[in-house]
Amino acid sequence: MDNLFSHAASEAAGTAEPASTGELDPVVYTVVVPGAVARAFMGFTEHTHLWWPLEEHSVYGAGSYVEFEENLVLESADDGRTAVWGSIDDWQPPLSFHASWHPGTSAVWSTEVRVAFRTVEDGTELRLVHSGWEGAEDPAAARADYAAGWPGVLDRFVRFMGGSGA
Repeated sequence: MDNLFSHAASEAAGTAEPASTGELDPVVYTVVVPGAVARAFMGFTEHTHLWWPLEEHSVYGAGSYVEFEENLVLESADDGRTAVWGSIDDWQPPLSFHASWHPGTSAVWSTEVRVAFRTVEDGTELRLVHSGWEGAEDPAAARADYAAGWPGVLDRFVRFMGGSGA
């Protein structure tokens, strides 16, 4: 599968060059959704199954179900199989969460995702920072895949929350 979770090499436009230290820069995206911070946090974490583009970015494909459950982000297939996408190690509702991130791979190959919410004039700003590329099996390819995939995922969230999207 050539998608957000495939970790295959990608020629995504807009990917940053490695920093001078030899480390890859974080992928950072910011979107604004209408409504209060608590509403946006709930939409992102409690209603993920309603907006996440599983047909494009999942382990089991369309028809599976993604949810935040206790300290995990899980995808469940129709046949009962489950895949852990990540483990939440900092949960600060409704302001932020931080998780290891390894959908479709072992936790040994995890990266890090932090999502933060704050009030802005037009509603709530969501800022996603995906980093820790050295934890991926193929750091440059993983970064390129996520740099290409996150905009579409976040656009679906914006539209789900009543925003106009890209």
